[in-house]
Amino acid sequence: MKIDLTDTNSSRINAAMVQARRDIGTPAVGMVLTLVIVTDEENAYDALKSANDASHEHPSRIVVVIRRASRSPRSRRDARLDAEVRVGADAGSGETVVLRLHGELVDHAQSVVLPLLLPDAPVVVWWPDGAPTDLAGDPLGALGQRRITDTYACEDPIRMLGARAGAYAPGDTDLSWTRITPWRSMLAAALDQQALAVVSATVEGEDDNPSCELLAMWLADRLQVPVRRTLSAGPGLTAVRLSTKDGDIVLDRADGHLATLCMPGQPDRNVALKRRDTAELLAEELRRLDPDNTYEASLKYGVSQLAAPDPTPDPEPAAPTEPAPPKPAKATKKAPAK
Repeated sequence: MKIDLTDTNSSRINAAMVQARRDIGTPAVGMVLTLVIVTDEENAYDALKSANDASHEHPSRIVVVIRRASRSPRSRRDARLDAEVRVGADAGSGETVVLRLHGELVDHAQSVVLPLLLPDAPVVVWWPDGAPTDLAGDPLGALGQRRITDTYACEDPIRMLGARAGAYAPGDTDLSWTRITPWRSMLAAALDQQALAVVSATVEGEDDNPSCELLAMWLADRLQVPVRRTLSAGPGLTAVRLSTKDGDIVLDRADGHLATLCMPGQPDRNVALKRRDTAELLAEELRRLDPDNTYEASLKYGVSQLAAPDPTPDPEPAAPTEPAPPKPAKATKKAPAK
């Protein structure tokens, strides 16, 4: 069921949700959290679809905040709130409210969202794109116990990692970190099987991929060894090599689906390591609402602390050339004798 509300307010939206639940025969509220999605019209459809898929594991009230750009000075002065309420099959396993803010209301989104939060339930704020640098200091971010971003969507992901580290607050997390959970689990399990001392590590992946940088910083922080970043054509993260005195532990995923794990003294084995979609990543993040101390330590380690690539060899000196023959001296005309 969908209900469109034009030029409305939070009180009418709450009344519409209650009436819609009664109409479909589910007056009780069985949702476990409120998920606030801050996005724009371009990314709203994909973000809402991922949130609806994740709600099958975490029934939630989804509040989508879309700030509409005003085209004229008059429209920028006029504050208006349009809403769309979805319940039942149109809202996954919970209920959805899509808010479109116009005019001066754009700068006061928190006052609209606050009355729509589920009482006595945790709040998670997610920016699929265009997240502020200081998440906890943002008016909407201050409403959440958990704040989710995706550095991969930024124009300069590596620079943004440094900005995120400087403004980190407990509860911040990033889907670029969530993407490497299977890699971290696989590498930790490999080191548990063989008690080998790692002396260095190499992380290989495509350029400007924050997941590669975060994995390299995690390895450097946990193992206290030099970690070097190398580039590949992708997709995403392609290989990790842990160097030990007895041989290398290599986790190689060239196609984005199936990886090969190689360990000293053991046969190579294939492991499933496919690239996951946004709904799976979001569902994983909603499983825990406490601060992620491991992410904090890895993020604050800093990209600049990673080992620099091997220097390029000096060019070979040019072969000596034979000296050019001396030019013949110019003949000078003798002055006539007096």
